[in-house]
Amino acid sequence: MVEDNEIKTPKSPFAMRENEIKVFDGKDGYASVNQVVFKIDMGYINEVHFQIMEIINEFEFITSRQIFQMLQHRGVEIKSQDKVNKKLEDMIKSKIITRYYFSSNEGKGIYRVYCLDKIGKYLLNSRGVKSNWQPTDNTKPVYMIKRRLAGNQVIIAYMQKVGAFKSFVLNPMMFAKRQNTKFQPSGGQVVLIKNDIKIDFVFEVVRRNTGWEEKFMEKMKLYEEFYENFQSKDCNFDKKPQLVIVGEDDEHLIEIFKAYKKAKVELKGIEAYYTTDLRQLSEELDTSLISFKLDEEMQKYKMEIIKTSLLEK
Repeated sequence: MVEDNEIKTPKSPFAMRENEIKVFDGKDGYASVNQVVFKIDMGYINEVHFQIMEIINEFEFITSRQIFQMLQHRGVEIKSQDKVNKKLEDMIKSKIITRYYFSSNEGKGIYRVYCLDKIGKYLLNSRGVKSNWQPTDNTKPVYMIKRRLAGNQVIIAYMQKVGAFKSFVLNPMMFAKRQNTKFQPSGGQVVLIKNDIKIDFVFEVVRRNTGWEEKFMEKMKLYEEFYENFQSKDCNFDKKPQLVIVGEDDEHLIEIFKAYKKAKVELKGIEAYYTTDLRQLSEELDTSLISFKLDEEMQKYKMEIIKTSLLEK
């Protein structure tokens, strides 16, 4: 597998492209449950396949590279990315999982996205693994899928490169009390513990889909209410979590910050930090966060890198 610091690209693979569409790349037609059970009985589908199913079920949408990284994190013995790809192909043929790729004006995407299929849900349920998957889940638009993939990358980067990493939550729930509205950070939550102190990071992933600015400003109003009315133990947080907004690139971060200021949001008690997809590929993450600071002399905001020992290896 190519390591993060070996990936050289000027644009995030999870950034939106012009006229981008999702293209089905799975298996057409019908697959028999009895055939799949036979393959399990014969050992053609084994425990590693089930581990992969559980990871796909947990993340909803995920790349093969991210699956391999999660298998390594779980201590599953599998030698290479190619071995993972072979098992994924086995499961696609049996309609346990399915697969998509993205196509745009720039051409065909370089990676595939995996998600659950009907037989996969049956197999997980038979083992007591809860799966809320339903066929309509796979109809989600490109920007929602890419948002999840970018969030996956952030979580895996913290898992691999931050010594204080403890755990993650893919779909944490937060609550805007005044509007009586529950909402979820689109990039998930990471729990860090350093010197016996627990710190939560929540990630809001933003993509350049049509109308994203308005949706982002609406979401930030929910965050504003959450922080304004926060009390210890709200939504299982001991104290206010650190919000990190994840953009596609530095230019996008500037656009996001302008939308943030336009919304006139005040996050009581915290400062929102920013980062980009490609910053997660750095060998270390201690300089991956950005803040926007007001230059008093010029009366303009400028991007400033935050160096923090909390995110050291």
